[in-house]
Amino acid sequence: MNQELSRLAAELGIDAQQHEPLRLAFGLACVRRVQHLLEDPRAIDGVSVLAAFVEGRSDRAALLQAAQETAAVANSHRGSNSIDGSAHAAVSATYAVAKALAGQALEAAGYAAYASVYAYGGYAVNDPTAFEAEHTWQVQTLRELAHSCTSG
Repeated sequence: MNQELSRLAAELGIDAQQHEPLRLAFGLACVRRVQHLLEDPRAIDGVSVLAAFVEGRSDRAALLQAAQETAAVANSHRGSNSIDGSAHAAVSATYAVAKALAGQALEAAGYAAYASVYAYGGYAVNDPTAFEAEHTWQVQTLRELAHSCTSG
């Protein structure tokens, strides 16, 4: 868990209804970092739907439908029997998309971080330092997005 991100999110009041655009934009930023790990076309399409919604090119009905579809894909993902954990990276990336579409930004960030670390190899998830770069990026990105949402 990214404690600094959790503190920043609480400070920003990110769960408040008026911060939905920030939650969705941050979730999108996180999933874009791991979208290359996605395997299922429906999850890949989910990223496109989220981007379209964040950019004002899609409606809430499309967002909700993509959220349901991607959650189903994530829940039924086959995972990995391999020792390297590469398919686990795809599972975590898929969950990141599902959570981002649902407006659950911190959960999306958590799954995206796991996806990123799993991509190194399954062994890495047991090393807290393997998450440091991703966690630092997440905090900086949320700060930047929050600033642009309040100043723009």
